[in-house]
Amino acid sequence: MLPELKYDEKGLIPAIIQDVDSGDILMMAYMNETSLKMTIESGFTHFWSRSRQKYWKKGETSGNVQEVKEILYDCDADTLLIKVKQHGTCACHTGNRTCFYRNIKLK
Repeated sequence: MLPELKYDEKGLIPAIIQDVDSGDILMMAYMNETSLKMTIESGFTHFWSRSRQKYWKKGETSGNVQEVKEILYDCDADTLLIKVKQHGTCACHTGNRTCFYRNIKLK
């Protein structure tokens, strides 16, 4: 049974994906209740694509799947943290290991 989570007005909740071994933040995507259930049932991350308006399993075409090890939610119940074992070379569609590979220079 799912906990009482706070989805936005479109029924979505942000999901931060973290490598369980290194602690690296790999990506952020959105889930709805159905994709969260798909993730729990399959043991691999599934998301809701806002641009394509459909469900997608991470790595379905690339082979870079994410095996779920733990799902946490924050104190406000409006953000998920999903710890995964990243299979394949990358999490980002650009070919980078993580989606967070760019930085803003500080003064």
